[in-house]
Amino acid sequence: MFEVSVRGKFSAAHRLRGYEGKCSRIHGHNWYVEVHLQSEKLSETGMVIDFGELKGILGEVLDKLDHRFINGTPPFDRINPTSENMARWIFQQLKARISDLEGVRISKVIVQESEGVTASYWE
Repeated sequence: MFEVSVRGKFSAAHRLRGYEGKCSRIHGHNWYVEVHLQSEKLSETGMVIDFGELKGILGEVLDKLDHRFINGTPPFDRINPTSENMARWIFQQLKARISDLEGVRISKVIVQESEGVTASYWE
């Protein structure tokens, strides 16, 4: 089994609804997102996926969040923009975009909200 990963980042503000604490107020983060892909075999060029292609796909997804108030961006206008929910949403967005790559699957998405604080999602 082979596994590759790339990392991207975005800056955004959010607030947690129904939460008692300072995170209920609007605040921002410089988020880091790491995506891991797995495959049992390599392409003819010896890769799971071209790193540049994967970074581009991740960048398209993160652009939907970058420099925004996440609470106003679907689906976070309905669900809390926690790191856990963002990890799942990013996973689902990426999964739809790589579905045509035979034998390649997303193994995990890790969202880092701040130094030493991460949430992961996998299926």
